[in-house]
Amino acid sequence: MILPNKIYHCSAGIAIAGGGVKTYVDGLYAAMPDTFGTEIIANPKDHDQSAFKLLHIHETSAIAQVNNSCPVVFTAHNHDVYCASGTKHLSVRKSSCDRLLNSWGCAWGHVVDGCGSRRPAQILTNLERASTELNALKRLGILTIANSDYVRSQLLANGLPESQVVTLLCSIAATATSHEPLDRKIHHQKRILFAGRIVPDKGLDWLLRTMPFLDSQIHLDIAGEGWAMPQVLKLAEELNIGDRLTWHGWCQREKLEQLYRQSFAVIFPSVWPEPAGLVTLEAYVRFRPVIASDVGGIPEYIQDGKTGILVEPNNSQKLAESITDLANNFDKAREIGIAGNNLFHSEFTLAIHAQRLQEIYDLAIAKFHKSF
Repeated sequence: MILPNKIYHCSAGIAIAGGGVKTYVDGLYAAMPDTFGTEIIANPKDHDQSAFKLLHIHETSAIAQVNNSCPVVFTAHNHDVYCASGTKHLSVRKSSCDRLLNSWGCAWGHVVDGCGSRRPAQILTNLERASTELNALKRLGILTIANSDYVRSQLLANGLPESQVVTLLCSIAATATSHEPLDRKIHHQKRILFAGRIVPDKGLDWLLRTMPFLDSQIHLDIAGEGWAMPQVLKLAEELNIGDRLTWHGWCQREKLEQLYRQSFAVIFPSVWPEPAGLVTLEAYVRFRPVIASDVGGIPEYIQDGKTGILVEPNNSQKLAESITDLANNFDKAREIGIAGNNLFHSEFTLAIHAQRLQEIYDLAIAKFHKSF
């Protein structure tokens, strides 16, 4: 039953399979326990939308189902609403895409620049989806939350007015297990950590190609799985670095926590324009310095040189220099880790995020009622 004094989250993905958005929404339930209804709305068209106090949409597929009979906000967790492939990354060029959503440019990107499927039917499907959703967002005037100024800039460039888009940086829950600042014993073990999906966009191949430039004592722990595993395993064999890698696969939470504890730095080598920087926040919570790509929304989560180090994507020399710098300088690595943890507690806790989100909800509700 829809309760009239509650806000409801809308996401077919949460309702069916869970995933990263579910983790975010679960955090909001914990931080704002009296705010939300318990039911996750999969399809707004199946409900009397006038019954909602406010509907918070998390997936682009639901946008066109809105009928403007209740206040609505939409969080752009990814690039889908303004990018046909959803990547904003031209894999052939190894660069971010600077094109606006349009038929010719996006078709060229798919076929020539490798941003998505080269199958004609899939290209047309991708274009139709993104165009329909972006046009609906403009037509309905839904207040849109961008999780970085980078994402906001893309939404504005694709035609949304400034008054329709607000930036709210991401947040994560603090870890339930204890973590301490880096100590000399851990630093001396010279272990670095990659945690993420093993797909080309996440840049593990770039990190592997960097390993030969590092001190042979530096060891890389790899936590994650993905369809690119055969390629990166072959690359590691070709580089003859197998004895300097440990493949952990998908890790249960406590195993992952242990990998963070035994590392002196976390490497976040994404080569696509990540909308935000959640790996950065995961490192901050655990007092570990992060070395990350200077691309997309990632730099908005890092104070370069203070809470982490930013590196140009695919620049193995600079990545090697940054890792070596922290490997050789315990005090610097420890200080960056502590500064990151301080930044997390001052800017990125769920409590702070919830307070800012409530202000956005209030704005959307006031705007809706003012229009009648």
